[in-house]
Amino acid sequence: MTTPEEKDLLIKDLCTRLPYGVLVLVSSSHTTDPIRKKLNANLLFGFQKSVLTIKPYLRPMSSMTEEERQEYEATCSDWYETLETYDWLNAHHFDYRIVPSTGKSMIESGLALEATEGMYKV
Repeated sequence: MTTPEEKDLLIKDLCTRLPYGVLVLVSSSHTTDPIRKKLNANLLFGFQKSVLTIKPYLRPMSSMTEEERQEYEATCSDWYETLETYDWLNAHHFDYRIVPSTGKSMIESGLALEATEGMYKV
């Protein structure tokens, strides 16, 4: 069960990932088995209204390939993180947020699921 603060964080995260085709596991009280779908505005609305439960499939930062690491470092070459940095992380489905209540990543906190290898073509 997520706290209201965790749900708010998850909604913010899902909104930023909406344009990038993030996959989510969706369940509701009306279905027996959760299903995997690409996130869309209707799912996000259902989650916001507490009709659905959604967990995004994210990649741990440790799964970044060497090629991705070089691209990432080129994207965030400044000493501070820019909007382009977050766009890049979202487009590549990385789990970069820290959940304040746990001090851990979204995957480690149970708010997201770890994407399997090849789920998002690298």
